[in-house]
Amino acid sequence: MRTVAIINQKGGCGKTTVSINLSSALAAKGCRTLLVDLDPQSHCAVGLAVPEEQIEQSIYDVLIGKARGEPLRLREILWQISDRFELAPSSIDLAAFESQMSGVMDRENCLKSVLEEVRTDYDYVIIDCPPSVGLLTFNALRAATDVIVPVEMGYFSLHGLSKQLETLQVLCEQCRQKVNLMVLASMYDIRTKMGREILAELRKHFGERMFQTVVNFNTKLKEAASLGQPIGEYDPASKGYKDFLNLAEELIGTDTLVHKAELVDTLEARIQTISASAEELLATIKEPQGTGGQRAAEATAAAVAQDNRTFEEKIADFYGVRQESDGVVFSTLYPRAQTVQIAGDFNDWIPEQTPMQRTGENGKWIIKLPLNKGTYRYRLVVDGQWQQDPYNENIEVNPFGEYNSVLHVK
Repeated sequence: MRTVAIINQKGGCGKTTVSINLSSALAAKGCRTLLVDLDPQSHCAVGLAVPEEQIEQSIYDVLIGKARGEPLRLREILWQISDRFELAPSSIDLAAFESQMSGVMDRENCLKSVLEEVRTDYDYVIIDCPPSVGLLTFNALRAATDVIVPVEMGYFSLHGLSKQLETLQVLCEQCRQKVNLMVLASMYDIRTKMGREILAELRKHFGERMFQTVVNFNTKLKEAASLGQPIGEYDPASKGYKDFLNLAEELIGTDTLVHKAELVDTLEARIQTISASAEELLATIKEPQGTGGQRAAEATAAAVAQDNRTFEEKIADFYGVRQESDGVVFSTLYPRAQTVQIAGDFNDWIPEQTPMQRTGENGKWIIKLPLNKGTYRYRLVVDGQWQQDPYNENIEVNPFGEYNSVLHVK
């Protein structure tokens, strides 16, 4: 049995989409497949139309029962999704797992122990990890024979890779297990020059540690998720389904006998080169959007060169969300947009109430809102098109299978 952990600390990289559709594709290839949802937000159940109100017990109950000496068999919580495809659902209770396991011996091996009991029942176990580093992710890594890191083809996703390496290094200090780590290009849009350049950089520096298969940006994948179906059920003729069938075939053919310590040492050296390349890309690439896009890229590169702060600190000044004493500032870059608005639970999702103001000629849009302490969900509306904030890494899936950006005001 191969156990594959899908990890990335950065949200919005398609992690749950990969977990669901890779599991479905493996089952379609004749492999007995179990999908384990370790994310307290329970997105796998949402993406597979499993009614939350009918989930009486989850993977939380199995893990906590194992630790407390009150074992609950994994088979008792499973949902049959299709032939050869089962789901071990999550629940919000998992958010308290780490605090409840404080001081418990061998707590990082709970999942490994649970999966050991069903090793003859499955060919593949896919683990959808939470977008954070903690005891749940560590449990997944300890149980894994394989790790897949899906990377969105954007600049900030490259820096997320370094965080994954830090997590793997922690694991290496604890044990010397063998694991096969692979990078997967996801949400790739061949129409953008930035996407093509970043994919080329990843292939250049990761080589054999990167899947040849690329998961392309595909609206059918979002539609399938909104209806609670794997892409293979929703549209088996789509490009998205073909991508995941190719990924399943490639995964089946990969070699798992790779020493993690050796691999991490190699990737750690490469990530520094990739990060440097990414900064050069962001500063030098002229997007194919006419003079407006060129001026925006040139203005960003010139402004970044004016001081000695880190690249991330400089970027934060230009785009994203930041909290100030008198409100929260939202700023974004859309050189070709005629209107940019914000819709969220702070304005009853009415974008007309909060139009952003364009500043200068570089396409930057900005607005300051007097928000009270709390957590808010919102989306940008660009020329009438609803989308997540590309400069806010905190996101969550909404009921329509798309992403809301999330803001925590302190």
